[in-house]
Amino acid sequence: MPTFNKILAIDLGTEHTTIYLQGKGILLREPTVLAVTNENKVKAVGYKAKEMYGKTPNEITVHYPMKNGVITDTRIVEAIVHLLISKAMGIKSFFFKPIVVVSRPTNITSTQKRALVESVRRAGAKDVYTVPNTVAAALGVGLAIDDLKGHMIANLGAGISDIAVISLGGIVETVSIQTSGDDIDDAIIRHILDKHKLKIGKKTAEKIKKSICSATKIDKEFTINVKGNKKTTGLPHTIKVSTNELVEPIFPYLKNIIDAIAEVLRKTPPELSSDIIDNGIVLTGGLARLKNIDKFVKKYLRIPSSVAEEPEYSVIEGLGYLSEHIDRYKNMLLSK
Repeated sequence: MPTFNKILAIDLGTEHTTIYLQGKGILLREPTVLAVTNENKVKAVGYKAKEMYGKTPNEITVHYPMKNGVITDTRIVEAIVHLLISKAMGIKSFFFKPIVVVSRPTNITSTQKRALVESVRRAGAKDVYTVPNTVAAALGVGLAIDDLKGHMIANLGAGISDIAVISLGGIVETVSIQTSGDDIDDAIIRHILDKHKLKIGKKTAEKIKKSICSATKIDKEFTINVKGNKKTTGLPHTIKVSTNELVEPIFPYLKNIIDAIAEVLRKTPPELSSDIIDNGIVLTGGLARLKNIDKFVKKYLRIPSSVAEEPEYSVIEGLGYLSEHIDRYKNMLLSK
Protein backbone atom coordinates (compact mmCIF):
# COMPACT_ATOMS: atom_id res chain seq x y z
CA MET A 1 0.00 0.00 0.00
CA PRO A 2 1.72 3.23 -1.10
CA THR A 3 2.43 5.81 1.56
CA PHE A 4 2.89 8.86 -0.72
CA ASN A 5 -0.90 9.25 -0.96
CA LYS A 6 -2.72 11.08 1.79
CA ILE A 7 -4.67 8.69 3.98
CA LEU A 8 -8.10 9.53 5.34
CA ALA A 9 -9.42 7.62 8.36
CA ILE A 10 -13.19 7.35 8.73
CA ASP A 11 -15.11 6.01 11.69
CA LEU A 12 -18.46 5.35 9.99
CA GLY A 13 -20.79 4.81 12.92
CA THR A 14 -24.51 4.29 13.30
CA GLU A 15 -24.87 7.63 15.06
CA HIS A 16 -21.80 9.66 14.05
CA THR A 17 -19.17 9.75 11.32
CA THR A 18 -15.72 11.04 12.27
CA ILE A 19 -12.96 11.91 9.80
CA TYR A 20 -9.20 12.07 10.44
CA LEU A 21 -6.62 13.22 7.89
CA GLN A 22 -3.10 11.84 8.05
CA GLY A 23 -0.79 14.52 9.41
CA LYS A 24 -3.66 16.84 10.39
CA GLY A 25 -5.75 14.99 12.96
CA ILE A 26 -9.53 14.93 13.38
CA LEU A 27 -11.19 17.22 10.85
CA LEU A 28 -14.85 16.57 11.50
CA ARG A 29 -17.38 14.63 13.58
CA GLU A 30 -21.03 14.83 12.57
CA PRO A 31 -24.17 12.68 12.77
CA THR A 32 -24.53 10.00 10.09
CA VAL A 33 -27.75 11.60 8.88
CA LEU A 34 -28.99 12.97 5.57
CA ALA A 35 -32.13 14.98 4.78
CA VAL A 36 -33.42 14.80 1.20
CA THR A 37 -36.44 16.13 -0.67
CA ASN A 38 -38.92 14.00 -2.59
CA GLU A 39 -36.96 14.97 -5.73
CA ASN A 40 -33.82 13.39 -4.17
CA LYS A 41 -32.14 16.75 -3.64
CA VAL A 42 -29.93 16.97 -0.57
CA LYS A 43 -31.39 19.38 1.97
CA ALA A 44 -28.87 18.90 4.79
CA VAL A 45 -26.22 16.55 6.15
CA GLY A 46 -24.84 15.91 9.61
CA TYR A 47 -25.96 18.15 12.48
CA LYS A 48 -28.29 20.22 10.32
CA ALA A 49 -30.05 17.07 9.11
CA LYS A 50 -30.32 15.66 12.63
CA GLU A 51 -31.94 18.89 13.85
CA MET A 52 -34.63 18.35 11.23
CA TYR A 53 -35.56 14.89 12.56
CA GLY A 54 -39.22 14.83 13.60
CA LYS A 55 -39.77 18.39 12.37
CA THR A 56 -39.83 18.10 8.58
CA PRO A 57 -42.73 18.72 6.18
CA ASN A 58 -43.95 15.82 4.05
CA GLU A 59 -41.64 16.64 1.15
CA ILE A 60 -38.44 16.16 3.20
CA THR A 61 -37.23 12.85 4.64
CA VAL A 62 -34.47 12.42 7.22
CA HIS A 63 -32.45 9.23 6.78
CA TYR A 64 -30.33 7.28 9.28
CA PRO A 65 -28.76 4.82 6.79
CA MET A 66 -26.76 2.77 9.32
CA LYS A 67 -28.33 0.22 11.65
CA ASN A 68 -26.51 -2.06 14.08
CA GLY A 69 -23.22 -0.85 12.65
CA VAL A 70 -23.93 -1.91 9.04
CA ILE A 71 -25.27 -0.16 5.95
CA THR A 72 -28.99 -0.36 5.29
CA ASP A 73 -29.04 2.16 2.41
CA THR A 74 -25.85 2.31 0.34
CA ARG A 75 -27.02 5.29 -1.71
CA ILE A 76 -27.56 7.43 1.35
CA VAL A 77 -24.28 6.33 2.95
CA GLU A 78 -22.38 7.24 -0.22
CA ALA A 79 -23.97 10.69 -0.23
CA ILE A 80 -23.19 11.28 3.46
CA VAL A 81 -19.57 10.15 3.20
CA HIS A 82 -19.01 12.16 0.01
CA LEU A 83 -20.50 15.33 1.52
CA LEU A 84 -18.62 14.97 4.81
CA ILE A 85 -15.30 14.32 3.04
CA SER A 86 -15.88 17.43 0.94
CA LYS A 87 -16.83 19.43 4.03
CA ALA A 88 -13.80 18.21 5.97
CA MET A 89 -11.24 18.73 3.22
CA GLY A 90 -12.73 21.67 1.33
CA ILE A 91 -11.30 22.39 -2.09
CA LYS A 92 -8.63 19.69 -1.64
CA SER A 93 -11.29 17.01 -2.11
CA PHE A 94 -11.62 18.01 -5.77
CA PHE A 95 -7.95 17.45 -6.56
CA PHE A 96 -7.18 14.00 -5.20
CA LYS A 97 -8.87 10.84 -4.11
CA PRO A 98 -7.53 9.71 -0.74
CA ILE A 99 -6.78 6.22 0.44
CA VAL A 100 -9.37 5.53 3.14
CA VAL A 101 -9.02 3.42 6.27
CA VAL A 102 -12.54 2.79 7.60
CA SER A 103 -13.83 1.10 10.72
CA ARG A 104 -16.21 -1.84 10.63
CA PRO A 105 -18.02 -4.09 13.10
CA THR A 106 -15.81 -7.02 14.05
CA ASN A 107 -18.14 -9.77 12.85
CA ILE A 108 -19.79 -8.44 9.71
CA THR A 109 -20.35 -10.78 6.77
CA SER A 110 -18.26 -10.67 3.61
CA THR A 111 -21.28 -9.21 1.78
CA GLN A 112 -21.66 -6.41 4.35
CA LYS A 113 -17.94 -5.73 4.23
CA ARG A 114 -18.00 -5.54 0.44
CA ALA A 115 -20.94 -3.10 0.56
CA LEU A 116 -18.99 -0.91 2.98
CA VAL A 117 -15.87 -0.88 0.80
CA GLU A 118 -17.81 -0.13 -2.40
CA SER A 119 -19.87 2.63 -0.76
CA VAL A 120 -16.76 4.43 0.50
CA ARG A 121 -15.00 3.99 -2.84
CA ARG A 122 -17.94 5.44 -4.75
CA ALA A 123 -18.03 8.32 -2.28
CA GLY A 124 -14.60 9.41 -3.50
CA ALA A 125 -11.91 7.07 -2.17
CA LYS A 126 -9.00 5.90 -4.33
CA ASP A 127 -8.73 2.70 -2.32
CA VAL A 128 -10.40 1.40 0.83
CA TYR A 129 -9.11 -0.69 3.71
CA THR A 130 -11.19 -1.85 6.69
CA VAL A 131 -10.26 -2.30 10.34
CA PRO A 132 -12.38 -3.97 13.06
CA ASN A 133 -13.76 -1.49 15.60
CA THR A 134 -12.20 -3.34 18.51
CA VAL A 135 -8.69 -3.31 17.00
CA ALA A 136 -8.95 0.38 16.17
CA ALA A 137 -10.30 1.18 19.64
CA ALA A 138 -7.47 -0.75 21.30
CA LEU A 139 -4.90 1.25 19.33
CA GLY A 140 -6.80 4.44 20.09
CA VAL A 141 -6.48 3.98 23.85
CA GLY A 142 -2.79 3.17 23.56
CA LEU A 143 -2.78 -0.60 24.12
CA ALA A 144 0.26 -2.46 22.82
CA ILE A 145 -1.84 -4.91 20.82
CA ASP A 146 1.08 -6.56 19.06
CA ASP A 147 2.73 -7.86 22.22
CA LEU A 148 2.20 -11.22 23.93
CA LYS A 149 -0.27 -9.96 26.52
CA GLY A 150 -4.01 -10.29 26.18
CA HIS A 151 -6.12 -7.13 26.08
CA MET A 152 -9.91 -6.95 26.28
CA ILE A 153 -11.88 -4.18 24.59
CA ALA A 154 -15.63 -3.65 24.80
CA ASN A 155 -16.56 -1.08 22.16
CA LEU A 156 -20.11 -0.01 23.02
CA GLY A 157 -21.51 1.98 20.13
CA ALA A 158 -24.84 3.47 19.16
CA GLY A 159 -25.80 0.55 16.92
CA ILE A 160 -23.66 -2.40 17.97
CA SER A 161 -21.44 -3.59 20.81
CA ASP A 162 -18.21 -5.35 19.85
CA ILE A 163 -16.23 -7.26 22.47
CA ALA A 164 -12.83 -8.78 21.72
CA VAL A 165 -9.68 -10.20 23.24
CA ILE A 166 -6.63 -9.09 21.27
CA SER A 167 -3.10 -10.49 21.37
CA LEU A 168 -0.13 -10.40 18.98
CA GLY A 169 -1.99 -7.92 16.77
CA GLY A 170 -4.93 -10.23 16.13
CA ILE A 171 -8.37 -10.97 17.53
CA VAL A 172 -8.30 -14.15 19.63
CA GLU A 173 -11.99 -14.25 20.62
CA THR A 174 -14.83 -11.89 19.81
CA VAL A 175 -18.58 -11.43 20.04
CA SER A 176 -20.77 -8.76 18.46
CA ILE A 177 -24.29 -8.07 19.74
CA GLN A 178 -26.93 -5.65 18.56
CA THR A 179 -27.49 -4.27 22.05
CA SER A 180 -26.28 -0.69 21.95
CA GLY A 181 -26.88 2.91 22.86
CA ASP A 182 -29.95 3.01 20.61
CA ASP A 183 -31.55 0.30 22.78
CA ILE A 184 -31.03 2.44 25.87
CA ASP A 185 -32.77 5.33 24.09
CA ASP A 186 -35.70 3.07 23.17
CA ALA A 187 -35.96 1.78 26.75
CA ILE A 188 -36.15 5.36 28.04
CA ILE A 189 -38.88 6.21 25.51
CA ARG A 190 -40.95 3.19 26.58
CA HIS A 191 -40.47 3.84 30.30
CA ILE A 192 -41.58 7.46 30.08
CA LEU A 193 -44.59 6.46 28.00
CA ASP A 194 -45.57 3.65 30.41
CA LYS A 195 -44.94 5.46 33.71
CA HIS A 196 -45.59 9.09 32.86
CA LYS A 197 -47.92 8.67 29.86
CA LEU A 198 -45.72 11.04 27.89
CA LYS A 199 -44.60 10.56 24.29
CA ILE A 200 -41.04 11.67 23.55
CA GLY A 201 -38.73 11.29 20.57
CA LYS A 202 -35.28 9.86 19.97
CA LYS A 203 -33.44 13.15 20.46
CA THR A 204 -35.09 13.74 23.83
CA ALA A 205 -34.30 10.19 24.97
CA GLU A 206 -30.68 10.63 23.92
CA LYS A 207 -30.50 13.87 25.93
CA ILE A 208 -31.90 12.11 29.01
CA LYS A 209 -29.39 9.26 28.63
CA LYS A 210 -26.43 11.60 28.41
CA SER A 211 -27.62 13.95 31.16
CA ILE A 212 -28.86 11.78 34.02
CA CYS A 213 -28.76 8.05 33.18
CA SER A 214 -26.66 5.69 35.32
CA ALA A 215 -25.97 1.97 35.09
CA THR A 216 -26.38 1.68 38.87
CA LYS A 217 -28.49 3.48 41.46
CA ILE A 218 -26.85 6.48 43.09
CA ASP A 219 -27.40 8.27 46.38
CA LYS A 220 -27.54 11.78 44.96
CA GLU A 221 -29.81 11.60 41.93
CA PHE A 222 -29.85 13.85 38.90
CA THR A 223 -33.14 15.15 37.54
CA ILE A 224 -34.21 16.61 34.21
CA ASN A 225 -37.35 18.29 32.90
CA VAL A 226 -38.72 16.33 29.95
CA LYS A 227 -41.08 17.80 27.36
CA GLY A 228 -43.36 15.77 25.15
CA ASN A 229 -46.98 15.08 24.25
CA LYS A 230 -49.39 13.70 26.83
CA LYS A 231 -50.56 10.26 25.70
CA THR A 232 -54.18 10.85 26.72
CA THR A 233 -54.67 14.30 25.20
CA GLY A 234 -51.88 14.69 22.66
CA LEU A 235 -51.12 18.10 24.11
CA PRO A 236 -47.64 19.35 25.11
CA HIS A 237 -46.68 18.52 28.68
CA THR A 238 -43.60 18.63 30.93
CA ILE A 239 -42.55 16.11 33.59
CA LYS A 240 -39.50 15.59 35.82
CA VAL A 241 -37.47 12.38 35.48
CA SER A 242 -34.79 11.20 37.94
CA THR A 243 -31.75 8.95 37.60
CA ASN A 244 -32.75 5.95 39.70
CA GLU A 245 -36.12 5.40 38.04
CA LEU A 246 -34.28 4.66 34.78
CA VAL A 247 -31.89 2.05 36.19
CA GLU A 248 -34.39 -0.81 36.02
CA PRO A 249 -35.68 -0.09 32.47
CA ILE A 250 -32.16 -0.10 30.98
CA PHE A 251 -30.87 -3.04 33.06
CA PRO A 252 -31.80 -5.85 30.59
CA TYR A 253 -29.74 -4.23 27.84
CA LEU A 254 -26.71 -3.67 30.04
CA LYS A 255 -27.03 -7.28 31.20
CA ASN A 256 -26.89 -8.39 27.55
CA ILE A 257 -23.52 -6.65 27.30
CA ILE A 258 -22.32 -8.36 30.48
CA ASP A 259 -23.40 -11.74 29.06
CA ALA A 260 -21.52 -11.05 25.83
CA ILE A 261 -18.33 -10.12 27.71
CA ALA A 262 -18.70 -13.29 29.81
CA GLU A 263 -19.08 -15.37 26.65
CA VAL A 264 -15.81 -14.01 25.27
CA LEU A 265 -14.06 -14.61 28.59
CA ARG A 266 -15.24 -18.23 28.70
CA LYS A 267 -13.69 -18.87 25.28
CA THR A 268 -10.42 -17.08 26.06
CA PRO A 269 -7.33 -19.26 26.74
CA PRO A 270 -6.38 -19.27 30.46
CA GLU A 271 -3.02 -17.64 29.81
CA LEU A 272 -4.71 -14.62 28.26
CA SER A 273 -7.46 -14.59 30.89
CA SER A 274 -4.85 -13.98 33.56
CA ASP A 275 -3.65 -10.94 31.61
CA ILE A 276 -7.20 -9.60 31.48
CA ILE A 277 -7.63 -10.08 35.23
CA ASP A 278 -4.46 -8.06 35.74
CA ASN A 279 -5.11 -5.37 33.12
CA GLY A 280 -8.90 -5.18 33.26
CA ILE A 281 -11.47 -4.49 30.55
CA VAL A 282 -11.34 -1.21 28.63
CA LEU A 283 -14.72 0.28 27.69
CA THR A 284 -14.89 2.46 24.58
CA GLY A 285 -17.63 3.85 22.34
CA GLY A 286 -20.37 6.36 23.09
CA LEU A 287 -22.30 4.12 25.49
CA ALA A 288 -19.20 3.94 27.69
CA ARG A 289 -20.15 7.52 28.66
CA LEU A 290 -23.07 6.10 30.65
CA LYS A 291 -22.52 6.96 34.30
CA ASN A 292 -21.10 4.10 36.43
CA ILE A 293 -20.99 1.57 33.62
CA ASP A 294 -17.48 0.55 34.71
CA LYS A 295 -18.80 -0.17 38.21
CA PHE A 296 -21.63 -2.19 36.67
CA VAL A 297 -19.19 -4.35 34.70
CA LYS A 298 -16.97 -4.92 37.75
CA LYS A 299 -19.97 -5.80 39.93
CA TYR A 300 -21.13 -8.63 37.67
CA LEU A 301 -17.83 -9.94 36.31
CA ARG A 302 -15.50 -9.32 39.27
CA ILE A 303 -12.92 -7.95 36.85
CA PRO A 304 -11.63 -4.37 36.92
CA SER A 305 -12.89 -2.18 34.12
CA SER A 306 -12.13 1.35 33.03
CA VAL A 307 -13.66 3.85 30.65
CA ALA A 308 -11.35 5.30 28.02
CA GLU A 309 -10.77 9.02 28.04
CA GLU A 310 -13.20 10.43 25.46
CA PRO A 311 -14.44 6.90 24.62
CA GLU A 312 -16.44 7.98 21.57
CA TYR A 313 -13.15 9.00 19.92
CA SER A 314 -11.23 5.78 20.63
CA VAL A 315 -11.94 4.18 17.25
CA ILE A 316 -11.04 7.25 15.18
CA GLU A 317 -7.90 7.83 17.26
CA GLY A 318 -6.88 4.25 16.52
CA LEU A 319 -7.60 4.63 12.82
CA GLY A 320 -5.63 7.86 12.85
CA TYR A 321 -2.72 6.10 14.53
CA LEU A 322 -2.83 3.49 11.77
CA SER A 323 -2.75 6.18 9.11
CA GLU A 324 0.37 7.66 10.71
CA HIS A 325 2.11 4.27 11.10
CA ILE A 326 0.79 2.50 8.03
CA ASP A 327 3.97 0.61 7.17
CA ARG A 328 4.10 -0.99 10.59
CA TYR A 329 0.53 -2.29 10.61
CA LYS A 330 -0.60 -2.74 7.02
CA ASN A 331 0.19 -6.46 6.76
CA MET A 332 -1.17 -7.29 10.18
CA LEU A 333 -4.41 -5.33 10.29
CA LEU A 334 -5.56 -3.91 7.00
CA SER A 335 -7.56 -6.04 4.60
CA LYS A 336 -9.29 -4.89 1.46
